[in-house]
Amino acid sequence: MATTDEVDVPGGSMSAWVVDQPGPIASGSLRRVQRARPRPGPRDVAVSVSVCGVCRTDLHLVEGDLVPRRHGVTPGHEVVGTVTERGSAATRFAPGDRVGVAWLGQTCGRCRFCRRDQENLCIAPSFTGWDRDGGFADTVVADERFVYRIPAGLDDATAAPMLCAGIIGYRSLQRSRLPDGGVLGIYGFGASAHLTAQVALYRGARVHVMTRSGAARALALELGCASAGPADAAPPEPLDAAILFAPVGTLVPVALAALDRGATLAVAGIHLSDIPPLDYDVHLFQERNLVSVTANTRADGEELLGLATEIPIVPRVVHYPFDEADRALADLASDRVDGVAVLDVAPRGREPRH
Repeated sequence: MATTDEVDVPGGSMSAWVVDQPGPIASGSLRRVQRARPRPGPRDVAVSVSVCGVCRTDLHLVEGDLVPRRHGVTPGHEVVGTVTERGSAATRFAPGDRVGVAWLGQTCGRCRFCRRDQENLCIAPSFTGWDRDGGFADTVVADERFVYRIPAGLDDATAAPMLCAGIIGYRSLQRSRLPDGGVLGIYGFGASAHLTAQVALYRGARVHVMTRSGAARALALELGCASAGPADAAPPEPLDAAILFAPVGTLVPVALAALDRGATLAVAGIHLSDIPPLDYDVHLFQERNLVSVTANTRADGEELLGLATEIPIVPRVVHYPFDEADRALADLASDRVDGVAVLDVAPRGREPRH
């Protein structure tokens, strides 16, 4: 557990984790501090954080694969909590409402992409836990227009991973153009993938999982996937669609080669290592498609939260005390988390369940 920098903050302080000097998580790049409790602006709500999911994007930020937008930013963008205060122009939520704060923190609303309902491609967006301080803290402030009302059927720890792992997986599934009753390949089987697989199975797909983790392969079979093999293995049949969740560029040609004619590979991550050269005949000819996935729209989030209660989606949750956010990221970096990691911000002190 990292040490806390104690500071005297007039008007009240809170505990938060911040990105100090990006680098390997073992180097102390995530540091716990006391800082001023944030107050909402006119269109904002202040949220007392109950839980916050731990996403691989948080790890990319802390380790420098994703360059921090400012020094000392607080990570965390799968936030569930209760509204405690609202700004003078905020009307969507009242104090006491249970809400979620996700990765997409704000868009300009004016650019060509926002005007045609593609706000995930906004040219001037801001993101929770990258531009705006996130949920590895007692309190988070968010633009109420980008905050979700959490359905009553989802408990806090179930809802948290839906706010990024779930939403991005859902958008990736849409981008993969999986036909009804089709065959889906999933490369990497962590937080987002194991939620996406449940949506695909619910829709009648046959799902094959390729991942390096033996525990993840066991989880895939437990959830009802048709097969689970090593990350670079060929699936047992041609794929109608595939999603690459692992941030490993060398798997792009592997996944493309497994596609049937006319099929699509969607790359889900915000960070990907270099892609090796592609062979046009093997990887792209016969109208195979390679597409990326960029953030999400609010509509994606609303649709996914509705599905989460309908299916229902059941995440495999590993709990960590708030005091051990650095250990949660270290476990994620070492592939020791099977499912999703969630910080119990309040109440604290619960031991992680593996």
